[in-house]
Amino acid sequence: MQKFIVRGGRRLSGELELQGCKNSSLPILAASLLCGGECVLMNCPKLTDVFAALRILGCTGCKCTFSDNTAAVDSKDITRNEIPEELMREMRSSIIFMGAMLGRCGECTVSVPGGCELGPRPIDMHISALRRMGADIREDGGKIICRRMGEKLHGAKISLAFPSVGATENIILCAVTADGETVINNAAREPEICDLCGFLRKCGADISGDGESRIVIKGVNALHGCEYRIMPDRIAGATYLSMTAAAGGEIILRNACVPDLEPFLSVLEQTGCSIYTSSRDRVYLRSGSRLKAVRDRIRTMPHPGFPTDAQAVLMAALLCADGTSVFEENIFDCRYRHTDAFIKMGADIQVVGKIAVVKGVRSLHGAAVDATDLRGGAAMISAALSAEGMTEIGRICHIDRGYEKIEETVRLLGGDMQRVVKD
Repeated sequence: MQKFIVRGGRRLSGELELQGCKNSSLPILAASLLCGGECVLMNCPKLTDVFAALRILGCTGCKCTFSDNTAAVDSKDITRNEIPEELMREMRSSIIFMGAMLGRCGECTVSVPGGCELGPRPIDMHISALRRMGADIREDGGKIICRRMGEKLHGAKISLAFPSVGATENIILCAVTADGETVINNAAREPEICDLCGFLRKCGADISGDGESRIVIKGVNALHGCEYRIMPDRIAGATYLSMTAAAGGEIILRNACVPDLEPFLSVLEQTGCSIYTSSRDRVYLRSGSRLKAVRDRIRTMPHPGFPTDAQAVLMAALLCADGTSVFEENIFDCRYRHTDAFIKMGADIQVVGKIAVVKGVRSLHGAAVDATDLRGGAAMISAALSAEGMTEIGRICHIDRGYEKIEETVRLLGGDMQRVVKD
């Protein structure tokens, strides 16, 4: 087992090039199953979730390589349409392979995915939508068995009860080679959806409307391989900006898509940080000695609202701010599990249902804590960098799912952070 040791009290300073986007890489890797040829994906981050996705592809018969942030997937020969439960449980978003396998093979067997424990993430919308497209789906002993009922899946008009990112992705993956036209109403609008559609269009898909609430997919007979560069990771960007805000200092983010970060930047700016953007791909932040609380309630919402993935890291920056900040978590039921670690470090937080009230304290102190999930673990690093003394963070496997060598990045910015083997 490994852990992080963080010694706080150092201001951060430096330039950082953002890693490729985790939440784009995974659905795009799943989409490579549909192409029947080689896909070369550049700017692919070195993450445990990415390697889990490559293992899933490998078990289906794909030939996969990974080198220098480039993943190559040759899906010419698919020899297996069942994904073992142990592989499905390695990452929470593995359910997106259901739509890709159905689209490529016409049948697949998967299981309920694993990953972070953020409360229920029902897949009812996924299953209902794919059934409308001609799939027969049933559960047997914890396995989800899917088969198309005709020669091909067919298009359908689908209205989602909630703009679910995963359901939108699964429908798109199933629809690109289905017969006829599929229309998704109340579709997810996240930038990562647009990145998936951009990749599929380069492979020959006919998709329009991504980034809006109505997406139209016209099925094509076949897709082909391509080379594609994955977008930068806006949540990693929000994390490093929050770390610098919490610890004090200044940072320049390169390879940052500024429009995608805007919902986060507009809230972070209320803390008193000086934030400047240059063109569309650079962000500069300077943080003083003490932040101000955010005056407006911070409500997590589907894009273009404030992202739920940035809630924990922003909260970490506000633990020592002047005044009181109020968070309202509207996406996941169990996304305040990191608050226990913050309280152990001296924070003043009250959680009631989906509301968290954060009263800024004078200072934090180091403590021994465990990462509860991916973003909560990253938030603990942010809090530790601003705390007095040493913080020990365990269960860092959660953090490695979404951040590429985060300890080296923190040291690059002047922070004191080490990865060590846990006794």
